[in-house]
Amino acid sequence: MRAAARVYVRVPATDDIDDTLLLSDAPEDFGRFYDRHVRTVLGYFQRRTRDPELAADLTAETFAAALVARRRFEPGPVPASVWLFGIAHHKLADAQRRGAAEDRLRRRLGLERLALREADVELIVWLGDEVASQLVSELPEDQADAIRDYVLEDRPYSEIAAAARTSEAAVRKRVSRGLSALRMRMGGDR
Repeated sequence: MRAAARVYVRVPATDDIDDTLLLSDAPEDFGRFYDRHVRTVLGYFQRRTRDPELAADLTAETFAAALVARRRFEPGPVPASVWLFGIAHHKLADAQRRGAAEDRLRRRLGLERLALREADVELIVWLGDEVASQLVSELPEDQADAIRDYVLEDRPYSEIAAAARTSEAAVRKRVSRGLSALRMRMGGDR
């Protein structure tokens, strides 16, 4: 009996597609880049700020900055998505610095924050949870379970260790390794 011939099809890597979209002069290509990453960026900000309005604002600022700076992006070892999350990280840090001052000024002037519709708020909160769950599910099972228990469900190490029939040190190591892997995927520092 003959073995079936194997056919290999080269599918462009996601990073190559993102690089091409980001560097293109066609406005619709940046729109496609936006569509590919907006949910993840929005979820990233929601998980960190727990404020849907701020998450939406920071997402808009991130993509606006990416659009302006896209000519400075250089394809290479750092994929376009990691470059984008570098911008997002800086926007978050800037927002945290200026947030308190803006709140004081807004209160002094008697201005209200622009409110999102309830459906928009629910979607942003869901994206924050969905993005986190998706990223965690891509980790090795022991790390994913430890992160779900410790980070997402806020259970103590002792309880997780008892349920997994292992030591607290082992659980801490799993959480640490899992978080390190997530930071690397999101383009953060180790």
